[in-house]
Amino acid sequence: MWRFIGIRLLQAVPVILAVITVTFFLVRMAPGGPFDSEKAVMPEVKAALEAQYRLDLPLPQQYLAYLGDLTKGDLGPSFKYPGRDVNELISAGLPVTAELGIYALLVALFLGGISGVVASLKPNTAQDYIPMSLAMIGICMPAFLFGPLLVLVFGIYLEWLPVAGWGDIPGDKILPSITLGTAYAAYIARLGRAGMLEVMSQDYIRTARAKGLPEWQVVTRHALRGGMIPVVAFLGPAFAGLLTGSFVVETIFQVPGLGRFFVQAAFNRDYTMILGSTVFLSTLIVLFNLLSDILAAWMNPRLRAQFGGR
Repeated sequence: MWRFIGIRLLQAVPVILAVITVTFFLVRMAPGGPFDSEKAVMPEVKAALEAQYRLDLPLPQQYLAYLGDLTKGDLGPSFKYPGRDVNELISAGLPVTAELGIYALLVALFLGGISGVVASLKPNTAQDYIPMSLAMIGICMPAFLFGPLLVLVFGIYLEWLPVAGWGDIPGDKILPSITLGTAYAAYIARLGRAGMLEVMSQDYIRTARAKGLPEWQVVTRHALRGGMIPVVAFLGPAFAGLLTGSFVVETIFQVPGLGRFFVQAAFNRDYTMILGSTVFLSTLIVLFNLLSDILAAWMNPRLRAQFGGR
């Protein structure tokens, strides 16, 4: 198992390096610069700012200098927030984004898990078609459409829930969490259904039924663990996707998370903030993928034996 983890971590290094390289050169190919504005900046002031942030160096030297800072854990200073560095901004926004991601993941697991199991118990019937049709709608409907619809119905028309903000009121968190988690609930429902159908056809399930066990015990004690393995393998990429995909939802509902800084950095051409957010989130994606693989191997004895023999 440890060898498997080490190999995966070594494989992640060139992936992250490629992400850094592509992002670094793409942001600098975009028109304009971080110090361009509607009001003209005096040439000597602009030159001083570029020298302060090492933008006066040739591009390859800027790239190598950034990699050198990155090896020390320094994501650089923000161009648009004087006196604050990217590490500080990410630390300020990450707790809110992570909290939103956890709530959305709970929504996805609850809705998707129940829908997948219920659909698998009676395949090719209305009990199967209805939740899977809803799951397909959830996959196809983007957050920038689903979120405003929820705001229109529950926030404006019914006036049940707040339409924006992220405070101490629990109601503030309901609409953003549902908006972000619905699409992933749809994926979990389909994966759970497929996994449960495969497990329910195994010999040990027929043996459990032949012993006279009630159907709910057959499902919960014998089929659920194996049937949820595809869902567990999906949890790592799902949570990473919830963190990286929360930018749209945070913008819609005015959630003060990491997405706010990233979106503003794109408009402001804040090179270091864009790079730092990309590096941080890509690293999270790699780590969550690794954790989901380890958890799936722990739940599956065959995979656990395979990894343990490496």
